[in-house]
Amino acid sequence: MSERSAVPVAVCQFAPSASRADNLERIAELTAEAAGRGARLIVFPEYASYFVDPMDASLAVNAETLDGDFVTTLTALAGEYGVVIVAGLVERASDDHRVRNAVVAVRGDGLLAVYRKQHLYDAFGQAESEWVEAGDVGTAVTFELGGLRFGLMTCYDLRFPEVARTLMDADADVLVVPAEWVRGPLKEHHWTTLLAARAIENTAYVVAADHPAPTGVGHSQIIDPQGVVLAGVGVAEGIAISVVERDVIERVRSTNPSLRVRRYAVVPR
Repeated sequence: MSERSAVPVAVCQFAPSASRADNLERIAELTAEAAGRGARLIVFPEYASYFVDPMDASLAVNAETLDGDFVTTLTALAGEYGVVIVAGLVERASDDHRVRNAVVAVRGDGLLAVYRKQHLYDAFGQAESEWVEAGDVGTAVTFELGGLRFGLMTCYDLRFPEVARTLMDADADVLVVPAEWVRGPLKEHHWTTLLAARAIENTAYVVAADHPAPTGVGHSQIIDPQGVVLAGVGVAEGIAISVVERDVIERVRSTNPSLRVRRYAVVPR
């Protein structure tokens, strides 16, 4: 396997709780296991640092800065195992009442990227905006590993194909989607369908990590540029690992040049 053509990636499906210490302990255990199985990129769900259901004022109390304990610990783990870690962070916002729903990518020498969720989950009877401050619209956040470019988006962003398109315009090869995809009627169907759609329409890999049941729908997956699930987890906690490859992307795009021939640009509202 060429160092610059392929990257082994892992999705770690676990259930973050209201204990920040327990979450970090579980992340450390899963990182050790995934790295031991050869992963170089390890992806954890949205709200990996802290989570309560339903959301409440404790989010702001437990929010952290980018130099706080959560990111510092992830950075140390990334250095120890020689990997890049992506995980959801409850980040301090501009006021004392709300937080930012952030995703951080770190390696042993520090932060690679920070993405803040653009589309808040004000749907299906939920109102994430009561507790969370939205990120800047139209901002494409990417990082590089092993000759591939990885683009970050979060959960409800998946329902808006424009988010993925902005990442493709930033030359992403792989869409990375930490999520807490809330359970409900047809929600598992929506999740798996949208993951495949984002892969197919962008001829890109999709790497998605969700919470397990009963809070999330589970089914964390690694999907190839033709929408085929290469590896996945069921509804319980677990790890799935596969390889994302430059050659596969180029082969798919050579026969299906949909990105090159599209006639519409994405313009933020």
